[in-house]
Amino acid sequence: MESMEMEQMSEIERVEGEELERTREEESQDHVERIPPWTKQITIRGLIASLVIGVMYSVAVMKLNLTTGVLPNLNVSVALLAFVFIRTWTNLLQKAGFVTTSFTPQENTIIHTCAVTCYSIAIGGGFGSYLLGLNMKTYVQAGVNTEGNNPWSTKEPEIGWMTGFLFVTSFVGLLALVPLRKLMIIDYKLTYPSGTATALLINGFHHPKGDKIAKKQVFGFARSFSFSFLWAFFRWLYSGGDQCGFAQFPTFGLKAWKNSFYFDFSMLYVGAGMICSHLVNLSLLLGAVLSWGIMWPSIHGRKGAWFPVNLPETSMKSLSGYKVFVSIALILGDGLYNFLKILFFTAKNIRERVRRIHARVIRTSERDNLNLAVDDLKRNELFTRESIPLWVACAGYMIFSVISIIVIPFMFPALKWYFVLVAYILAPSLSFCNAYGAGLTGMNMAYDYGKVALFVLAAISEKENGVVAGLVGCGIIKSIISISSDSMHDMKIGHLTLTSPRSMILSKAIGTVMGCVVAPLTFFLFYKAFNVGDGEYKAPYAILYRNMAILGVEGFSTLPQHCLYLCYGFFAFAMTVNLIRDMSPKNIGKWVPLPMVMAMPFLIGAYYTIDMCIGSVIVFAWHKINRTKAELMVPAVAPGLICGDLLWILPSLILALAKVRPPICMSFLASK
Repeated sequence: MESMEMEQMSEIERVEGEELERTREEESQDHVERIPPWTKQITIRGLIASLVIGVMYSVAVMKLNLTTGVLPNLNVSVALLAFVFIRTWTNLLQKAGFVTTSFTPQENTIIHTCAVTCYSIAIGGGFGSYLLGLNMKTYVQAGVNTEGNNPWSTKEPEIGWMTGFLFVTSFVGLLALVPLRKLMIIDYKLTYPSGTATALLINGFHHPKGDKIAKKQVFGFARSFSFSFLWAFFRWLYSGGDQCGFAQFPTFGLKAWKNSFYFDFSMLYVGAGMICSHLVNLSLLLGAVLSWGIMWPSIHGRKGAWFPVNLPETSMKSLSGYKVFVSIALILGDGLYNFLKILFFTAKNIRERVRRIHARVIRTSERDNLNLAVDDLKRNELFTRESIPLWVACAGYMIFSVISIIVIPFMFPALKWYFVLVAYILAPSLSFCNAYGAGLTGMNMAYDYGKVALFVLAAISEKENGVVAGLVGCGIIKSIISISSDSMHDMKIGHLTLTSPRSMILSKAIGTVMGCVVAPLTFFLFYKAFNVGDGEYKAPYAILYRNMAILGVEGFSTLPQHCLYLCYGFFAFAMTVNLIRDMSPKNIGKWVPLPMVMAMPFLIGAYYTIDMCIGSVIVFAWHKINRTKAELMVPAVAPGLICGDLLWILPSLILALAKVRPPICMSFLASK
């Protein structure tokens, strides 16, 4: 009897299990069927939202590019703003009596992808680095008497050629890895950490419980945005002269102020510090103390012994040379280490996968597929069903490559056409290595590939062409590799939110067109209204990249006395510190500073590191008081502080162009 009852119970459980599984499959199928077709995932309202968000964030990252060069990851806040924009839009229309279509996770993903693609061109388009490094002011700062730095190796910024350069270099990267998207997203199951986090956030917004959380974040964003905008206006009122206003407030005394240690009350940098990790902010502070607190005062005291007294401050044979080349040594040491690390990690991971395949550990049998969740199977099915034809990707890559090979040498005769051809032949394999490493670690090493190209092209080109060839070649390689990696990152978001790959590629193409137009216009707002290259807008990467190219042309002859030994030391320091971080236990390694981040204050100054550390202190205290609320609100409050401060930039730009100056100059003097 017991045996019969157990058999009956087993049969009942089996039937119930089958019914439950069938119900789940039906629910999942209903969910998939509710997904709009790819042609309806891109909407007019979505494109308008993408353009508005893209313009706003382009202004934000352009200012950061031209001031500090430190850029926090703003992608998560873009997803939040996209949600806020469309929900506000639909609510207003519904109150006015209009019928609106539902706002889906797919539309949210498309807006996010388009907006991020738009402002990413402002980040990586070279406006604060390799393209700006071609202008006459950077040429003068790099030293007019050096052999490799000649006046015909310059090209002044213009909207026309900058826009054309972006168009011919940006679209190639979109198609470089399209044939490998299934391999990297489904077969290799690469995580792309930032993409996974963004996809989970978007899915959470559209969950039934997501509205309540989103409303809290919206209110937090609105409050911080309003405060930051009004505070930026208040700061402007007192900045009517050189070294005036809160931006020059000697918080720690006049002596510290002269060495750039002060709090300038900028909500932009405080918000950026809230987004960046504690390690990034502490690394910035450590670099500022090491350089402006110890090294530069000591080297300045050796004027007359290490370098001539009569040289101007901007000469690469004086103190500026030490600032620039020691920064380059740190950046190159950190970049080389991470470059080799990612290549090793990628090769090891691929080899392990191949070994498992040969050992039949990885199988694609029906039994293995049953172990996958139903949602995962549906995601994979949708991702592979709406594929982009291989011939379209290959033909598009070849067409855009041919256009670039023809157009770029006309723009820059110093860069020969065969160098561009080799770049486009090597680009797909380099893009795969970078995108694979980014999928595993979240690190996009495109700038390091670009620096390698910079040195190689500068060295093998003729001396009169080396600087231009290196800078432009760096831009070509970096653009292709970076955009390819970003495309796979966005494909991961689309895979997790059930967004069609076709609509993703199309939205990225639209975002690229927006960015190629918006980014140069945004740059020229700053370039015409402010003294880019001096003062607050130092554009630190421009002089760094030009000097890297000069170093590639001339070798070490450009370095001032004893600078080479300092460069050797800091290059070894960067390699050693990275090795210690990777070899140490996790609880110790997480406190080891980041050499690349430390390098930024060496050239710029210490003031913004104080602001960013204050942002870090705010986050730390908030987590101590209420961790749950902090994790919820920091991603909303920090972008609010950034966007509010940057919104004031637009009217301040207009006032500056109209020659309207602030009414008050607040400055500080030492007592008798």
